[in-house]
Amino acid sequence: VQLQASGGGLVQAGDSLRLSCTATVGRPRTTQAMGWFRQAPGKEREFVATIRWKDGTTDYADSVKGRFTISKDSAKNTVSLQMNSLKPEDTAVYYCAIQFRYGAVTANTMDYWGKGTLVTVSS
Repeated sequence: VQLQASGGGLVQAGDSLRLSCTATVGRPRTTQAMGWFRQAPGKEREFVATIRWKDGTTDYADSVKGRFTISKDSAKNTVSLQMNSLKPEDTAVYYCAIQFRYGAVTANTMDYWGKGTLVTVSS
């Protein structure tokens, strides 16, 4: 399984960015969920947003609710993160992840991770 993320970059506070991540799966597997997580310099990795593949149920960190929107394209095995009203504290490496196991959707239940894409928000 390979996860390729794109869309990171340098923007100013208040700007928008859209991240995308496409999963390439070598053999047929049923995706249960995909998500975005981030790690700022000197900090632990944190949850940003997840989406369940079957019914599109989404979950967001409180810090991004109302500003970020996660969406999916099941046919392309792609998850996107629309980030609006970006703040300097959103600066981080953003990682996408995919889950094939059933059950709860958390960082610990994700099965594969991408390499990350850097988002830098200047004030």
